[in-house]
Amino acid sequence: MISTELARALREAGLVWHPQPGDRFQLDEPEFEADVFTVSEMTIEARSYSTGSVLAFNGTTEWALDSVALEDALWLPHEAQLREMLRGTFRSLRRLADTHEVEIVVHATAGVVGETLVFEHPEPADAYALAVLELLRRIA
Repeated sequence: MISTELARALREAGLVWHPQPGDRFQLDEPEFEADVFTVSEMTIEARSYSTGSVLAFNGTTEWALDSVALEDALWLPHEAQLREMLRGTFRSLRRLADTHEVEIVVHATAGVVGETLVFEHPEPADAYALAVLELLRRIA
């Protein structure tokens, strides 16, 4: 699972979350930082209304929450979701002695060699998140 800090940086860089079953999130309040929730049609369901999207807590005893506005939740994308966001730029994930490296190539086209970028972090999901963050910053 990626760190709260990287999840927040991804959101601030423009990453948009469309909740799906299995997605993990935290409530974006300091007192809830240690609590991680999972979207599930049985307990926490994403609902869209004309006024915005909410995460509805169905029949749970989680602090008697009925729902939380999507903007008050912090998505914690998992490794596979982050890798998918890299799409054709992704080249490899390498495990080294005490870190993981994610390698991507940007600005590559047919017959043109692109720029190779490498992102290191002890956690593979965070290495992927750093690569996605760089792509978002280049798009902005």
